[in-house]
Amino acid sequence: MEKALPWIVLISYVILLLLIDFFVLHKKNRITSVKKAIFETIFFVANALIFVFFIYWFYENNIVDNKNNLEPIQAVVKYLTGYIIELSLSVDNLFVIAMIFTSFKIPLQYQHKLLFLGILGAILFRAILISVGIILINKVHGMNIIFGLFLLFTALKMLKKEAEHKEVEEPKGIAKLLRFSKELYGGKYIVKVNGKLIFTALFGALITIEFTDLLFALDSIPAIFAVTTDPFIVYSSNIFAIMGLRSLYFFLSNMLEKFIYLKYSVFSILVFVSLKLITANWVDIPEWFSLLFIGISLAIGIYISTLKIKKE
Repeated sequence: MEKALPWIVLISYVILLLLIDFFVLHKKNRITSVKKAIFETIFFVANALIFVFFIYWFYENNIVDNKNNLEPIQAVVKYLTGYIIELSLSVDNLFVIAMIFTSFKIPLQYQHKLLFLGILGAILFRAILISVGIILINKVHGMNIIFGLFLLFTALKMLKKEAEHKEVEEPKGIAKLLRFSKELYGGKYIVKVNGKLIFTALFGALITIEFTDLLFALDSIPAIFAVTTDPFIVYSSNIFAIMGLRSLYFFLSNMLEKFIYLKYSVFSILVFVSLKLITANWVDIPEWFSLLFIGISLAIGIYISTLKIKKE
């Protein structure tokens, strides 16, 4: 029962944040201002950092199932590294979300509700994918190399996609199966028209967001395995990164097109973690170096983007 305590605390913490987000921060379908988005971003980042104390306490008192024999400080550094990796890889996801909203012509007042529902699906899907991934790494010899090669392929594909300027598409199989409408019908997801069930544009956008998040999870989850395979650290860092994604989107929504070089920062991080996974059996790259590399990559992307904005 004691070993289950960290999971109870994590799930309770996440549920509390979701309730605050839905019932306090966003009572009605209102447009999120930049000022409010900044406040919410700080709020979710602060809570991710607060959870550091829980991580330290769990590993200090041996409450968590510590199969990798991590020291408390090691656990904290791995959690922070995983959190920053997941958050930085989510930047590319933000560009895709912006294109989905544009494609389905979703008004600003409905966007938060869609992202909130998307996050609930992401929590479930990532729990499944993380569990499968950890089983594969522990049971299949050389799985870390396979994950590393997959991430390297993803990074190169992302660079090619950026060069070709391809846009996101809705999942065609689902589109054929369901009857979609381009209308919003007052913010509803499913309506009955002439005795037939119609799936609105909001539902189409929601399905597309869930589908694309699933694809991004296939990239981001192997990335964190380069840091640790500890289930609690992997899942907690993932969840807190996802929790802050919505507010981060509204904070950056007006600047996404301007900070174009952030995509190349994401590319460099993907390449780094893929090489770390591939060489894990022979080279031990310290976590402080990983944190430093990720921080410098993001800083360079932001700095060069800022220079371009000033020049324009």
